[in-house]
Amino acid sequence: MSKSVIPKKDELLFLPLGGTGEIGMNLNLYGHDGKWLMVDLGISFADGGKFPGIDVIMPDPEFIEKQRENLVGLVLTHAHEDHIGAVPHLWADLRCPIFCTPFTKSMVYSKLVEAGLEDQAEITVIPVAGKFSAGPFEIELVSMTHSIPEPASLLIRTSCGTVFHSGDWKFDPEPLVGPHYDKKRLQSLADEDILAMISDSTNVMNSSESGSEASVRNGLVDAISKCTGRVAVTCFASNVARVESVMKAAEICGRRVVLLGRSMHRIYSAARENGYLQNVAPLLSEDEFSYIPPSEVVVLCTGSQGEPRSALSRLSTDGFKNVYLEEDDTIIFSSRIIPGNETSIYKLQNNLSELGVRIITDKDEHVHVSGHPGKEEVKKLYEWVQPKISIPVHGEARHLRAHAKLAGECGVKTRIVAKNGDLIRLAPGKPGRVSEVYCGLLAIESRRLVPLNSPIIVARQKMMYNGSAVVTLVIDEAFKLAVTPQLTIQGVIDLEDEADNFEDVIGTVRDALRLLKKADMKRDEVVREVAIRAVRRHCNKRYGKKPVTDVHIIRLNDFFE
Repeated sequence: MSKSVIPKKDELLFLPLGGTGEIGMNLNLYGHDGKWLMVDLGISFADGGKFPGIDVIMPDPEFIEKQRENLVGLVLTHAHEDHIGAVPHLWADLRCPIFCTPFTKSMVYSKLVEAGLEDQAEITVIPVAGKFSAGPFEIELVSMTHSIPEPASLLIRTSCGTVFHSGDWKFDPEPLVGPHYDKKRLQSLADEDILAMISDSTNVMNSSESGSEASVRNGLVDAISKCTGRVAVTCFASNVARVESVMKAAEICGRRVVLLGRSMHRIYSAARENGYLQNVAPLLSEDEFSYIPPSEVVVLCTGSQGEPRSALSRLSTDGFKNVYLEEDDTIIFSSRIIPGNETSIYKLQNNLSELGVRIITDKDEHVHVSGHPGKEEVKKLYEWVQPKISIPVHGEARHLRAHAKLAGECGVKTRIVAKNGDLIRLAPGKPGRVSEVYCGLLAIESRRLVPLNSPIIVARQKMMYNGSAVVTLVIDEAFKLAVTPQLTIQGVIDLEDEADNFEDVIGTVRDALRLLKKADMKRDEVVREVAIRAVRRHCNKRYGKKPVTDVHIIRLNDFFE
């Protein structure tokens, strides 16, 4: 496994460190002439059931961090969390210039302010369809549409060839917010001898087109107009067009909107700062909500993916003082279920159902369209770009393989299905994987970053499934137990109903230690191992659990020497 790679002057490399073989936490590197260019630096949400206490994970940039003097810049294709969310956590270790469009800059800057890095990070704002240089790379932004303002595909030019990096995209004929996709520029790419296309695979298995935001606005009007009580709508806060559609639909239906959720307020401010959301009605405050008739309000909130600390989760458990939902109110999920979030979302929906709240999803009404291209849109992009090489990214293995198959049907002869850590040479010579680099994961654990496989998290996982035990042993000057072992055990034995079993564990430890020779009782490591083995064997035999066990040893001769 390669630890350090310096790109040669006559070669062009591609290295995904996140987002390939998975959906989320995108991090890609392009290498050329001794330098590296980073594209996106995102996060993903952890499976709380698998990683207790961990909400957010991100790629470990160790590979490029060790040679950050060769990193010429970070280009952000758009402002979704899976593309920018790791910036405030990792930038201090990278210290490279940041390039992005105005709206993305507003979003990133607010995160850097929270991290106390706003005066250190250099952000260069690039206009939509702008051009700039970073080391040996010449980059051109191509305007696209997506579920957020100002998404851009990248044309990355080098002396070895040009790469089209799509970012997240779709072809929306009526995007409502932000510029249209640059159809004319895209159609001209067939004449530019594009070496490779690195492209979004998320929705490639969908045979239909992604649909337009304009149609969702009409669907929201229809859905809200049928409701009699309070209405709440949850969507991704970053989908400014959707936010505007909810606000416009509410106005058409004679309702006013209150925003819930920190990210919803952040997006609202960033959008207005960049000229969006200018023609919407004034917002209600949370204090005003309780004084307005139920038929005249809409709550627009975060939490569509069942995030436990989101506004909607709090709303489902009466977590707000003045904003609430009751029997016969309605919640509209204007979003899709991201794979892996099913359990959290269904739990949230069950909580809402217990309140008597009616639930509407995109299966009931036309309240959502995807922000990613369907199969026909992907085919159209290949028709326009006509790359020599296709490398699908931004998708799980099944998405990547379906995308590669489709690329072949579109006439692309070289298709490379990669995984995170695959170092791929695009030029010169035959394109393909040349080696593999380390690509671990980091987790936000309280106020620090730790490897996802760190002893802290591994121990927590073990305790979650097996419980924990602490044994305290007092050993006298004769190297025998001075008193009965003391035991604290959590998550294994019900002390109220199973007191006898608790005493049995203590007895097992005592009996095991009595069998030790005096020479062994002098050695802490032996005593500790025997006590741990006794606790775990007893609990495994009785309960099928092997608790994480620690042993404290107190030697009386240490006090009387």
